[in-house]
Amino acid sequence: MENQSTNNSFSLLGLLHSLHSSELLRDFATRELNAFLWLSLVVVTTLLLRRLFSLFGLWRKARTIPGPPSSSFFGGCKLFSRPNFTFTDVLSESHKKYGPIVKLWLGPTQLLVSVRDPVLIQEMLIKAEDKLPYTGKLFHLAFGQSSLFAPSFEKVQKRRELFATELNERLLKNGDMIPLKVADFITDKIENIKKKGGIDSRLVSQHIAFTIMGVTFFGDGFLASPKAAMYEELFMTIAKDACFWASYNVTPFWRQEFWRYQCLCTKLKCLTQDILQHCRKGCKLYGHTEQDVHNESSNKEMKSEVGAQCSSDDEFQDYYFFRDLKDHQDGKEEPCGNVMRMIFHGCQTTSVLITDVLTRLVMHMEIQDKVYSEISIVGRNPSKFEHENVYRMPLLLATIYESARLLPTGSMLQRCSLKHDLSFATGVTIPAGAVLVVPVELVQKDKFSWGSDASHFNPYRFLSTVTNKSGSAEDLSSTGFSSYVLNDPNENAAFLPFGSGARACIGQKFIIQLVASVLASLLNKYEIRLSSGLDDDSNTTLKDNLLQRHPSSQILFVRRDQ
Repeated sequence: MENQSTNNSFSLLGLLHSLHSSELLRDFATRELNAFLWLSLVVVTTLLLRRLFSLFGLWRKARTIPGPPSSSFFGGCKLFSRPNFTFTDVLSESHKKYGPIVKLWLGPTQLLVSVRDPVLIQEMLIKAEDKLPYTGKLFHLAFGQSSLFAPSFEKVQKRRELFATELNERLLKNGDMIPLKVADFITDKIENIKKKGGIDSRLVSQHIAFTIMGVTFFGDGFLASPKAAMYEELFMTIAKDACFWASYNVTPFWRQEFWRYQCLCTKLKCLTQDILQHCRKGCKLYGHTEQDVHNESSNKEMKSEVGAQCSSDDEFQDYYFFRDLKDHQDGKEEPCGNVMRMIFHGCQTTSVLITDVLTRLVMHMEIQDKVYSEISIVGRNPSKFEHENVYRMPLLLATIYESARLLPTGSMLQRCSLKHDLSFATGVTIPAGAVLVVPVELVQKDKFSWGSDASHFNPYRFLSTVTNKSGSAEDLSSTGFSSYVLNDPNENAAFLPFGSGARACIGQKFIIQLVASVLASLLNKYEIRLSSGLDDDSNTTLKDNLLQRHPSSQILFVRRDQ
């Protein structure tokens, strides 16, 4: 009996000890949780306070910048709600009222500053070297990761320099080959399309631009690739849909259409690698020694079907101009993505430029006739090197520059300074992180910079007349030279179709020379006219195409030998 009583006492004591221990553990857990919650509260509060102080600093610094007052917490959204009133119209009206530097609040934390004065623009583009972080989302979804277009200029500076050097070397080595082969290739396409009637100027411009990019990045073997046409079609489909999917704040993984789009992107990557393999096997790329890839083909075989396993990205590093960038490459990025991004950027800008040049030429036949006369004069007395001929065609080059001036690829240049405030010589300070824009269309049609005819097509504004000792114009046509001299368009600070400053287009010289050479070859063979099916209303619309972002017209290529 005593033993049972003793056992019961121990059991009771054990139970009490267990309950006490669990209470201690529960109390300890409660204290730890409370400590964690308090710590979290302190951290979150600190972050919020820092953010709040930075916002107050942004608002304080922005007070010194002239601009329309923000009527609501959501900024100047009401400015953009007027019908038939574009963002460029808003900036134009604001600059007229507040001066060359104007601020617009797009939201409580989004400050946009527009600069219109050419001198201040040059200063801004030199000092503001960065771009906003979210500008690359469009291309990340379509082409994969790449640091070639990183927001921070420090990350891209070395790669831009290497790329510019490579383009200049290719221009010197292959300036004669590329335009001729591209022109012959496009001539065949034009002859095939002509059988169906008129040719859409935008479509033929796309073909020219894409062929130039293909030959530039893959070599002339691209022209013989059986998958080149499929590649162009798929590329344009993806580029068209990229804006839609990038508009989502959160990537829409739950939508089947998104995954179909991703499958197309994978197929594009495979085609890119497949075309590279074809070019490596079939020809030499720009004077580099041809490499034997027969042994590699067994384990790097390319399948272009969706979901197929693509060949290694190492091929791009070993046999592509990115070989010079290999040491500067981020481990996460895809060289294939770099190729596709640059083809996309180059094709987009070049296509718009060629479209507008063709439209100007068909709407100003007197200019086209003079350009053809210029081409004929040079043809009768050609230079030793083919690529030098284009610089003896100042009117053709002036036509290209004037077209780029009147209808730039983008209506805005966008920059920012991510780390430091930006101070102008006028005393105005732009806080770090603010969106800096240049309304290119307004600047390039400003009468103060371009004269009273700033909104009209006049390529002669970029030309000077060659004069003799007596001061009168000199006729040099018999010597194979033009009577005009091309002025450097970049001497005018208001000429910005290729940007300016640290982030200026590094391919400007390359593209201008190739486009001019290809157009000279085509104009030497064809007279370009408006399709006879267009009525007077269409002609009127085309003549007023300064109001249109990307004009397109049905044109005819009529052989001059017929």
